[in-house]
Amino acid sequence: MVKATETGSVRRVSKVWQSQPTLEGAGVHLRRAFGFHEAPRLDPFLLLDDFRGENPEDYKLGFPWHPHRGMETITYMLDGEVEHSDSLGNGGLISPGDVQWMTAGSGIVHQEMPKGDRKGRMGGFQLWANLPAGHKMMEPRYREVKNAEIPVVKAPGGATVHVIAGEVAGVQGPVREIVTEPEYLDVSLKAGQSFTHPVKPEHTVFAYVIEGEGYFQPESESQSASGTGSLVLYGPGNSVAVTTENKPVRFLLVAGKPLGEPVAWRGPIVMNTQEELRLAFREYQEGTFLRHARR
Repeated sequence: MVKATETGSVRRVSKVWQSQPTLEGAGVHLRRAFGFHEAPRLDPFLLLDDFRGENPEDYKLGFPWHPHRGMETITYMLDGEVEHSDSLGNGGLISPGDVQWMTAGSGIVHQEMPKGDRKGRMGGFQLWANLPAGHKMMEPRYREVKNAEIPVVKAPGGATVHVIAGEVAGVQGPVREIVTEPEYLDVSLKAGQSFTHPVKPEHTVFAYVIEGEGYFQPESESQSASGTGSLVLYGPGNSVAVTTENKPVRFLLVAGKPLGEPVAWRGPIVMNTQEELRLAFREYQEGTFLRHARR
């Protein structure tokens, strides 16, 4: 958890690491930026997967029917499509530039099946965010945000920002009223540009480099550039500053309010106690997992 110890300061990088190859679902090849072992440092976020690929054999088996409870999944597509359906009766395609923000709450069962574009490319990101104890058994909620609904802002310094959640230059993203008060930005800088953005001092903040390389704190000469596949975790402060030199960079910038609660987590279910976790899996096996009927 990030605790604010400085006021009026630009955040410095706390740690940088590389995403790692992982198999998930029915055999999808992806890169995991962080997961179970790193999650305590990224509260309220649990996991970030980068599932970009160019070979349909690496992703076509997808993520067949599986349950979730006590957390949220945020899927952001760049290439190809994901066909999805769930126990609430939702279904459709997540296409390039679209976001699916699914709050599992008390329980949902869904599937996500990737489809490549004409060249076989498919990819995007899935972020998991925890829910506080008082909201873990809330009614499931599903939001599909189309690319056309996501504002694109030219920020001071030259950056181009797709504002999914949060605010940039007075423009708010379409995803709002989320418990952990998240920001989710897709930021692109050309060579020689900069991006400075205010963040709440008490929030956890990280960046994930989609492509290119950039410097993620003010004094570029005192740090190495972080490149494609790097997870940049920030320390305390109330703003972030990113610059580029000879190369462009594109990255996700994500922030959220830490929960500071115990986490009991196994697979797709995230609760506060082991007893709650055992109950969830028992209910799933017995067919009593879903608390809300199909619409």
